Amino acid sequence: MIEHKNTILAIVLSLIVVVGWQYFIGYPQMEKQRQDALLKQQQQAQIQPATPANPATPATPAAPAAPGAQPGTPTVPGMAAAPAQPLIQTREAVIAASPHVAINTPRLNGSIDLKGARIDNLALEQYRETVDPRSPPIVLFSPSGAPEAYYAEFGWVPAAGVTQKLPGADTVWTQEGSGALGVDHPLTLTYDNGEGLSFRRIIAVDDHYLFTIKDQVQNKSGNPVTLFPYALISRHGTPKVQGYYILHEGLIGVMGKDGEQEETYKKMVDKKNETWDVTDAWLGFTDKYWAAALLPNTDAKVQAHFSAGEAGGQPTYQTDYLLDAVTVAPGATGSADARLFAGAKEVSVVGVNFPFASAGGYNQALNLNHFDLLIDWGWFYFITKPMFLAIDFFFHLVGNFGIAILIVTVLVKLLFFPLANKSYASMAKMKAVQPEMTMIRQRFADDKMKQQQAMMELYKKERINPVAGCLPIAIQIPVFFSLYKVLFITIEMRHAPFYGWIKDLSAQDPTNIFTLFGLIPFDPTVLPMVGSFLHLGIWPLIMGVTMWVQMKLNPPPPDPTQQMIFNWMPLIFTFMLGSFPAGLVIYWAWNNTLSVAQQSVIMHKHGAKIELFDNLKRTFFKPKPKQPAE
Repeated sequence: MIEHKNTILAIVLSLIVVVGWQYFIGYPQMEKQRQDALLKQQQQAQIQPATPANPATPATPAAPAAPGAQPGTPTVPGMAAAPAQPLIQTREAVIAASPHVAINTPRLNGSIDLKGARIDNLALEQYRETVDPRSPPIVLFSPSGAPEAYYAEFGWVPAAGVTQKLPGADTVWTQEGSGALGVDHPLTLTYDNGEGLSFRRIIAVDDHYLFTIKDQVQNKSGNPVTLFPYALISRHGTPKVQGYYILHEGLIGVMGKDGEQEETYKKMVDKKNETWDVTDAWLGFTDKYWAAALLPNTDAKVQAHFSAGEAGGQPTYQTDYLLDAVTVAPGATGSADARLFAGAKEVSVVGVNFPFASAGGYNQALNLNHFDLLIDWGWFYFITKPMFLAIDFFFHLVGNFGIAILIVTVLVKLLFFPLANKSYASMAKMKAVQPEMTMIRQRFADDKMKQQQAMMELYKKERINPVAGCLPIAIQIPVFFSLYKVLFITIEMRHAPFYGWIKDLSAQDPTNIFTLFGLIPFDPTVLPMVGSFLHLGIWPLIMGVTMWVQMKLNPPPPDPTQQMIFNWMPLIFTFMLGSFPAGLVIYWAWNNTLSVAQQSVIMHKHGAKIELFDNLKRTFFKPKPKQPAE
């Protein structure tokens, strides 16, 4: 029967959300807790006290063959090898062990190591570890020898037959002039190998997160010299990732016509290396909110690599590229250009490729090959991108992302109003013919086939869509998941406050009824198996009430199975959404409220009785059964 089809559809929709919750939220949370515990154990095992006699001794550089290198092609310097017993010092100790030149911009703070000329100390001043503005800034880069080493390196490698010494990881460069690297103050470094080659490196940085590097080599010898420019980004140790399937974290790049390439750290350990010979490419590492990427000139032919290895008992990962050879005649100067993005994945800075979007960012300014893919918009980017752009537009008008979400919810309701109007109108007609439906059930109680045929004739006569009641929920699901994606991946939502106790719309409601909203000093979410369900804040409770009220707007279904499903659904959704971002829960509660108002108006317009108060009364005050007449 049609009623059973409605039941099946409701069950399917509920299962989609339940399975989606478990797949995207429940299991990743357990896996993340397991990885955190494992990572903590590894770090404790690796950290050794610095050697007092020579605490500044750096790791010995190694030069393994570049993955995919062709015969006769030089190798890109590999990740720094470590001793058999890893010497891991504090980040501060490693930085203090060698001379550095400061980096000081409105968004970046850190330094460049004169030993190796690496960009290996970088913090993002505008982003903090917690919602407390006094908390430490986010650290992006750390030098080799420190925990979670992460840095960028640029330079030259020799062609076959070149014997002159080239600058490497142990080379100490000399700064020309003085002062920190700033937006309007580039840094110039020099090095003379004493064998006829003089090297010069000019590093500049803009007011966001883009470094430009110009390498020059002057040949003062009597013979031509052939060198290959290279650039690399290296990470030591497996970074802690969120572990969610809707977000890629790891190695990433767009390799010309080969398109986007993504590899997780786990898969990269298995593959060891990958290589591409392409033009119009970029490559690097992406985290949830931060990234570092090499941006060679779009017309440059590059040999690009992803690779993974091991040094000192910990895994190492590298993305790098090698440019075509540069031959420098005696008395001439050769040069190579490189660019590095290192910072926050702000949509307006990275860029967004979407019709009528004004946020071109680096993607448009540098004419890059889909650099906007650095932000993981997902397969349904055609929904998530406009969703973010709409929220961001209203945020700049009202100054609060929470209010912007409420406004966009109203616009979404208006967009789907014609469909919802037909749906609710059909539901109203169905209520109006309830007496006739009851008579049909009674007349054909013993013949289900004739009963269904009579129902279909009634639906056709009254122009009723029997599955209309599920359409408002069905059309809401893609909007729900797109908003969840936007709240989860975009840094603009990170630490974005609403009002009251909501200080971060991208995080779950911090209150919890199971701790009596903070009165009981106990965290029930740490309990195995059920812990992920035991975070139930105020906004999820509000959402549950609005969903329950929306269910009670309709008369109870005649089928007991349907009644049970619709009675339990608000409670199930309340517990499920307890661990979802607060912004998503606020959206759902507001959407339910608008749906109740919309459905009430449409039902009144079609003359159908609004049974909300009768159903609420029936829920709390069971009617007494009628006594048989004597």
